[in-house]
This record gives sequence, C-alpha cells and structure tokens, in this order.
Amino acid sequence: MDAPLPVTLLTGFLGSGKTTVLNHLVRTLPRTAILMNEFGEVALDHQLLQKMEGPMALLSGGCVCCTISGSLSPTLKNLWMARQKGDIPAFERVIIETTGIADPVPVLDNLLHDNWVRARFRLDGVVTTVDALFGMGQLDEHAEAVKQVAVADRLLLTKTDLAPAATVAALRERLAALNPAADLVTVTHGELDPAAIRNLGLWNAETRSLEVARWLKPQRYRPASASPLGGKPAAASHDARIEAFSVTIDAPLDRYGLQAALSMLASFRADNLLRFKAIVNLRDEPQPTVLHGVQHVLYPEVKLDAWPDDDRRSRFVFIVRDLDPAFVAKLLADFSGAAQAQA
Repeated sequence: MDAPLPVTLLTGFLGSGKTTVLNHLVRTLPRTAILMNEFGEVALDHQLLQKMEGPMALLSGGCVCCTISGSLSPTLKNLWMARQKGDIPAFERVIIETTGIADPVPVLDNLLHDNWVRARFRLDGVVTTVDALFGMGQLDEHAEAVKQVAVADRLLLTKTDLAPAATVAALRERLAALNPAADLVTVTHGELDPAAIRNLGLWNAETRSLEVARWLKPQRYRPASASPLGGKPAAASHDARIEAFSVTIDAPLDRYGLQAALSMLASFRADNLLRFKAIVNLRDEPQPTVLHGVQHVLYPEVKLDAWPDDDRRSRFVFIVRDLDPAFVAKLLADFSGAAQAQA
C-alpha cells in the first residue's frame, strides 16, 4: 500500500478567515481534497467545473471538494474509493475545514482510531486561524476559541491590516503563552505560502525524516517548577486558566508506570489535558520513544532509530486547563519510578 496521505485540519473561530485562506490554498495547492461541512454554503470563489455524483465537486487545479456526511470516516472512505477507481483526480493531500465553533478533538480521534482510515491517511497538522481584530474578545468569551489555539501546530494571524498595532502585539503575546510551540504566521488577504501548512507534525515528508526538536520545542515552555501555582487570579478570560509547561525527568522511566500515568490523565482529566508531547527514555529500551496526546486521544507511540541529540532525559511539554503542573510532574515521576522530576 502507498504511504498514507497527509491530512491538514483547518480550524479557527467564526469569521477568522478560514474560507479566505482556503480559497488561496485551492489555487496554490493542486491535487488537494477539501472536506467541508457544507461547501454549497461557503463562498469559494473559484469556479466549480463540474458537479459529480453525490456530495462532491471537481474544482480547478485538480482539486476535489466534498461535504462531510455524518461521521468523518465514511466520507474519507468514499473519497479514497473514488480516487482508487479513477472517478476523481488522484489527490495528494486532504484539508478538512471545521465549522467555526467546532471542537477539533473528535476529528483527531476519528483520524487516529479508525484503523482503515489510519492506514490510508495521516494527520500532518492542525492549523488555526486567529482574527487579529476580534481575536482577543473571542478568546475572552469562547472556550472553543482557546481550545482551537491550544491544539494547533501552526497559528495563522489574519486581518492584521485592520487591527491596531498594539492590539496585534498583545494578541501575539497571548497566543505565545497559550501555545508556545505553535509558530505564528501573518496572513494578509488570505495569501499564504503552502509550505506554512505542510510538514507540521513529527514526520517531515520532504526530508523523509522524523524531526523531534522542531516538533517538540521544549525550550519554549516554562518548567513546571517555575509555573505560578496556587492563588491564581479569578479567570477574567478562558485562557487565564490555561498553562503551558515542561517536565524533564533524568532517570529512565518504567514503561507500564508511564502508560498508567498518561492513561489516568487522558481518562480522568481529559477536559483538563488539552495537549502533551514527549520524547522519553524507557528503562531497558535503547531507543527513545515519542508520545503525543490531545485530551482523551492518545496517538500511537513512535519509536525513533536514535536520539536526536546528546540529551537522554525524558522531556514532556503540556498545555493544560485547571490542572496543577506540580501534580502532573509528580504523577509522572511517581508512576514511572523516577526519583524526581526536574526542569
């Protein structure tokens, strides 16, 4: 079977410019399948060349637009089968555009836990558009907007030409605190280099390699021991309850103890665990292991051929809501048998 096709999840709050970005990507990324909830109601400004059987349309540049009918899995399966039969162009990537108030986690769950889908598609990254003019207010008022930012691999800042410079600067600082690892790209009138949304995950298809340092970026997170614990001010905004922090553990970890700790967080604190990434040193295993999770969704672990650098410590980064970083660090150390957690 061919290598799984990359999937980009494009999310962002209502009015943040997703469709404008999508219009540009359709023109600059040929042979792309676009999945939307209702493409007939969205202002795609390119011409639909031909209606097709079912909820599908052929677009210029060899792109295909398809509506998501019910669950995502059947839609991806139908799209794949049509591609295999030659009924539609042999698209090379998929972009899924969510609604403005959608929680991206169920889509991630679908991609990772449907074995048929996972054999043919791989999540390349989550891209979130943020409105420079109204983004601060949306983050204040809507928990969904905060979650969309927290789970992103790349943030696209739109409408900067309409917002005061001070507002843009404050929003940039806020986004960096919410999600330190997500690089921020300024988008003007929807124009975007397609490279900005590609190869955002652990696997880089262009270099055909696993790029842990680029993906993990632990240096951007505040150590758990340095996080302000307890006595937090009342939440004037949704993200006042969110913390991004790192945990570093010197001693090799017990595999089953670590699995128990992470499963406990994912099962009982899923609403609090927005995202985590890690490269870990497991006891009696010479190769490092990469771990990743979003709320209750734990990604399949990835075994690396070698350590990316000379640092053999286990390194975790977390984005949490209403969850004490010291509690997380202690849970990991206690269950995995490490003597202590340091940052």
